[in-house]
Amino acid sequence: MTQSVYTQQTPSSFKLNTLTTVPFKDEQALAQAELYSHIESQAEVVAPTQDPLTSRDRRIIGEIIQVKPESVRTIWIEGGITVWVQLVGGGRLPFDRDWFATRVAQVKATLPETPRERNERLSDELEEACTVFGLYHGEINWLSFSTKLFQDGHLVGFVGCNQEGWYARPRQYGLNRVAPSAEQVIASLGVRATVAAYTISRKI
Repeated sequence: MTQSVYTQQTPSSFKLNTLTTVPFKDEQALAQAELYSHIESQAEVVAPTQDPLTSRDRRIIGEIIQVKPESVRTIWIEGGITVWVQLVGGGRLPFDRDWFATRVAQVKATLPETPRERNERLSDELEEACTVFGLYHGEINWLSFSTKLFQDGHLVGFVGCNQEGWYARPRQYGLNRVAPSAEQVIASLGVRATVAAYTISRKI
């Protein structure tokens, strides 16, 4: 009886006793960096960082330090005497606090407000006034800056702001009641301030 034995040939590319070096540390560092980047992006999605600067703030700072407004990342005061301006592309600039405050006042007085900045300012004022009276508003018409006011699901009136100032009226058509602030014009509709909200706003 004949016995057959099969053997498998190793491929010609196989090299016995040859070490291949794997840049383990580089790969580990790269993986770690990717992980940190992923964690940062996820944290930003879950809890986005609130930007303390408005577009107007950036325009003012940009005017003072002669850079484009969008290149200003943030600003802070250190030790009560130095204002630091952090730039988007990296780098930061120090300024004397008193000098910087003087320049901010000068630039604010001469820098015209953009329509977007105006809408941001009016929207903030309207939100504060609605909180005082326990109201909420419908969608804002940004072109004319006007909206409907509601309390407990009932229409209270219409409010807006134009060249004359803040105005309100109880019905869609009729005479406007004009006042210098959102809070005063809402009060002219006969709405009473909620005690808790009114107290909180007065403390601030």
